[in-house]
Amino acid sequence: MARDLVHRLKYGDRLDLAATMGGWMARAGRELMEDADLLVPVPLHWSRLWGRRFNQAAQLANVVAATHGLPVLTTALRRRRATPQQVGLSRAERAVNVQGAFEVTHEGKVAIHGKRLVLVDDVLTSGATIDACARALLRAGAGNVDVLVFARVVAAARAPI
Repeated sequence: MARDLVHRLKYGDRLDLAATMGGWMARAGRELMEDADLLVPVPLHWSRLWGRRFNQAAQLANVVAATHGLPVLTTALRRRRATPQQVGLSRAERAVNVQGAFEVTHEGKVAIHGKRLVLVDDVLTSGATIDACARALLRAGAGNVDVLVFARVVAAARAPI
């Protein structure tokens, strides 16, 4: 069911699902939001954003933020290079795929300095994308980075992170 919802949101132009999915995330992440200063969605490369016309992580972050009265900074992180889709890649290939793909913008550096951030994405599979984003934010001066995702993929043969 979660897989279907994510696919409908991302690839089926079902932006209406963001309200429900983001609402569930807001409830599940309630404790994280109590200490958070700012929400940061995982960015899409401009070419993928242009093709899709929206960033699903930003849509979800906006719902969570509205529920908890927190700001969202969609311009904190930038995906500086287009990366192939992660679907079908191994854990190691995913890490290599996103290595060096994210950077904190000048505006982001000012806004995140010393702040408690919640990084928002739709799905966590191997953790490679979230890890690359969190590392970039911490290197740029964020005080703390927590993560909130709609769904987590767990393969039976692999221990969860």
